[in-house]
Amino acid sequence: MAAAAAADTWQPQEQGLREICALLEQQITPGSDQARIWQQLQQLSQFPDFNNYLVFILSRAQDARIEVRQAAGLLLKNNLRPTFSSLSPPNQQYIKTQILPCLGASDRAIRSTVGTVVSVLFQLVRVAGWPELLQALLQCLESNDLNHMEGALDAIYKICEDVPEDLDVDVPGLTERPINVFLPRLLQFFQSPHANLRKLALGCINQYIVVMPSALYMSMDQYLQGLFLLAQDPTPDVRKLVCSAWVQLVEVRPSFLEPHLRNIIEIILRANKDQDDEVALEACEFWSAYCDGNMPPDGLREYLPRIIPILLSNMVYADDDEALDDAQEDESFPDRDQDLKPRFHSSRFHGSEAGEDDDDDAVNMWNLRKCSAAGLDVLSTVFHDAILPSLMPLIQQNLSRMDDASWKDREAAVLAIGAVAEGCINGLYHLLPEIVTFLIPLLDDKFPLIRSITCWTLSRFSRFIIQSTEHPKGQEQFEKILMGLLRRILDTNKRVQEAACSAFATLEEDAAEELVPRLEVILQHLLHAYGKYQRKNLRILYDAIGTLADAVGAELNQPKYLEILMPPLISKWQQLSNADKDLFPLLECFTSIAQALGPGFSQFAEPVFQRCIGLIQSQQLAKVDQAAAGVLYDKEFIVCSLDLLSGLTEGLGGGIESLVAKSNLTDLLLQSCMDEAADIRQSALALLGDLARVCPVHLRPRLLDFLNVAAKQLSPIAVKEAVSVANNACWAIGEIAIKVGQEMSPVVLTVISCLIPILKSPEGLHKSLLENSAITLGRLGWVCPDVVAPHLNHFMQPWCDVLCAIRDDFEKEDAFRGLCALVRANPQLAAASLPYICRACASWHEIRSQDLHAEVCQVLAAYKQMLGTGWEQCMATLEPQIAQKLTIYGV
Repeated sequence: MAAAAAADTWQPQEQGLREICALLEQQITPGSDQARIWQQLQQLSQFPDFNNYLVFILSRAQDARIEVRQAAGLLLKNNLRPTFSSLSPPNQQYIKTQILPCLGASDRAIRSTVGTVVSVLFQLVRVAGWPELLQALLQCLESNDLNHMEGALDAIYKICEDVPEDLDVDVPGLTERPINVFLPRLLQFFQSPHANLRKLALGCINQYIVVMPSALYMSMDQYLQGLFLLAQDPTPDVRKLVCSAWVQLVEVRPSFLEPHLRNIIEIILRANKDQDDEVALEACEFWSAYCDGNMPPDGLREYLPRIIPILLSNMVYADDDEALDDAQEDESFPDRDQDLKPRFHSSRFHGSEAGEDDDDDAVNMWNLRKCSAAGLDVLSTVFHDAILPSLMPLIQQNLSRMDDASWKDREAAVLAIGAVAEGCINGLYHLLPEIVTFLIPLLDDKFPLIRSITCWTLSRFSRFIIQSTEHPKGQEQFEKILMGLLRRILDTNKRVQEAACSAFATLEEDAAEELVPRLEVILQHLLHAYGKYQRKNLRILYDAIGTLADAVGAELNQPKYLEILMPPLISKWQQLSNADKDLFPLLECFTSIAQALGPGFSQFAEPVFQRCIGLIQSQQLAKVDQAAAGVLYDKEFIVCSLDLLSGLTEGLGGGIESLVAKSNLTDLLLQSCMDEAADIRQSALALLGDLARVCPVHLRPRLLDFLNVAAKQLSPIAVKEAVSVANNACWAIGEIAIKVGQEMSPVVLTVISCLIPILKSPEGLHKSLLENSAITLGRLGWVCPDVVAPHLNHFMQPWCDVLCAIRDDFEKEDAFRGLCALVRANPQLAAASLPYICRACASWHEIRSQDLHAEVCQVLAAYKQMLGTGWEQCMATLEPQIAQKLTIYGV
């Protein structure tokens, strides 16, 4: 190929051009050897003017097929990101000058590809690096030529989509910001006779709703008038963008909408019934956005009788809903790989407010039915029972239609009952026996999707159903629901199995001890299902078994239950290879079982422990040498194994010591604590704290290494990047401290210097991190008071504030032992914070430890004696109820 030449003189060599075109032709031919073609293209890309050939083919190779020119453009786009900055200036300029004339290419596919290349190039060089682009775009917009206008708008739309803020900057040499120049022209296109121009112009401006440049702010009235105009547009894509604009505005700029609210709601009501499902879906998002935003609820109240029938109508399955096809599959149909959703394991977290599990539906296709149900749910949480007069007659009407042709209406009614279960519970509570009585027979309905939605709806009421079990009638209903769900767990339809298993897991969480008398029959059903489920539902079944173990705890530790539960699980455990991702949910399930059985798990512990060690070892090797490990690296194997080891440690207590002694766990654990993956560090630090509780002797040889690694997780940057890792590190340091005492001395000040900023700036930080910071600081003060006490004035007041908010438990007791030790070590320095100390002491409902109670009494009595009349002055600054509470300490 020719060497790079000046941009205006560069010409491709015919042979090189033919060679690249031939490769691109092969690349887009079905069944071709893609790996070989890609390798050849990569070899050619080593030539400095390779990208010149690509832009030439895209822009000027009129003899080539459109698809080949497009392929050249897409390859050029991918090449530009990593290589553009290293190209010679003439080659850079050649690409920029060749691409601009193609903005108005006669073929729409070429225009679209050019727009994509322009957007990527713009992100690399910005406005200042390509002033000719703005001029070319403006010329196209003002040309009155449809192709040029559409090409320019397409490019602007892609720039706005990727980097909207880059058009809202001051540029040397330009009197106006680019967006200020473009915006009036974009607004003019709202009235274009060409649908695609209206769509692109509106799409461009919608990208600015969140960032809200001053140009849009100043033109808001004109923009809103344009939206009202386009709300009646004959083109669905335009109407969809109008609805999207209202949704975004109500979320981020609701004040703009308030004067026009009635008109907007009327538009949304019409759009929510649009014949085009995508328009209706976008409109439906408005109700949730309105309720979640800062809009006054009363603005919607009068429209509820019109909104609710539309939502219920849209909750009926569409004829082309993919779920209708899936529902036909019985358990004999093998799962396809695409049926298996990506799974996300939540790393172990020590403390309150652990993150909520993601809704499984998050990875499913969002559609009008689901959006309508979500909208009804949100409306019920805002308006509560006020929606029932509009909703219940419609539900009753749908449920009364018993013919087969109306099954979808009945199904939507059951879905609606579940959607409002929590928001409208006050109004529904007295009807709950009737609702349950009506729903239970639907568990045996002939239509699988009615059976599955009934499982879900019953689970939505499970908390309230459990509350009624103290009455004989409630107990009877609970029994029927329990057995009904167990029957459906053994359904032959995969969709029903999935719904029943998930619903049963929810019921287990709420029922807890109510399950104990029924454990044998529950286990028999779950393990029967275990023998017939395929991979996808097996994952959900593992969750149900694990949740059962969490719910009933040590009650599971009886031979008759273990004989049902363990053999099938151990058999599967032995069948799965170390590279099989089906191990993940089984590892999670074993974690719950190990914690529930406690020492009762010891008979199963050794092979499980050794397998976890092996998994961590092979994955740490795979990370650096995949061939030697013989498995692909996947960090989830390490995370799940660490969490199972934590479960074993928690369950077996000191019984795990012999297993740790015979292994290299401490070395693997230290390596995991330093891993770059935050979730590995999070689980590793949780295990570190668990091991410190039961066998600290095995941590001692590497104690300072562990402490230094944990302390690094508490730096301000580390806390900001991974707060859950910091939380577990903080907790682990505290657990180690109370076991090793004075051996903490070398790192105490390092740790305290990290904890003080956390306590002083609690805004936006996880509640659990604050609590663990306060407890760990107290534990350090307890074991190393002489090291910590000289620094009391830096943290005593914010520390006491956080201690006030911690619930009474043994960890709070540890923190107060530290408080007492520090005050005794440096009473003069602590005296300046006496009102804060008093408030912290008054935060106890009851100190159960008599020794600690006595210590607190001594500390306060010593201050009362030391301060004399100053004590009364201090008491006068406290709230009366605080001073009253202190009397339990004899002062």
